[in-house]
Amino acid sequence: MNFSISSYWAQGDAISHMVAYLLLAMSLASWFTILSKAWAAWRVRRSAGLLDTFWKAPTMGDAIAMANAADGDNIYAPLASKALHAADPSSQAGSLSAGTAATDLITRSLRQEMNRITVKLETGLTLLASIGSTAPFVGLLGTVWGIYHALTEVSASGIVQIDKVAGPVGEALIMTALGLMVAIPAVLSYNALNRVNRVTMAELDAFAYDLHAHLSKAHGSDAGARK
Repeated sequence: MNFSISSYWAQGDAISHMVAYLLLAMSLASWFTILSKAWAAWRVRRSAGLLDTFWKAPTMGDAIAMANAADGDNIYAPLASKALHAADPSSQAGSLSAGTAATDLITRSLRQEMNRITVKLETGLTLLASIGSTAPFVGLLGTVWGIYHALTEVSASGIVQIDKVAGPVGEALIMTALGLMVAIPAVLSYNALNRVNRVTMAELDAFAYDLHAHLSKAHGSDAGARK
């Protein structure tokens, strides 16, 4: 007695086929997200080295230019450029922020940029988590329906034989295996990407703190000199 996907497919009905197509779609979406996010994460981690050389630049303008050249994904460099722009009083003329203290403007700019980066890094992870948590149940649904379909046909025939039951039931279990094959890579990739994002966000928090301290001090020194 041979179990095969082709036999299960030939004996399946519309619902069995729909479950199989759904698992295929989930698998394709999962692997596309895994590969694209893994490539993006590798690029982000490769750019993280600029944090070690940023503060060695002679001027803030040189540091930002170096960061822009090394940060192709715009993860680290925008923090510095946006914070520097916010610290310039002339850039706020004619807006609600004109009377706001420079330190507050820097804080707001850094917070907005951190929110943007967080959204960018976490895009796609919800899809992986959803696929990882639901794919086993989708496969189980296919198995349950396949077993029900097989038992219904055996009952209708009026002949109960072990080979008539074992074959369809064994083939229906393939759907559970397929569901696990879809879910396991999604879950492992989700955990790995979350780990990379936590490291990146910790680095960004430290970088934002250093930027705030540096720009606030520089702005305070400029204000004191004007007095």
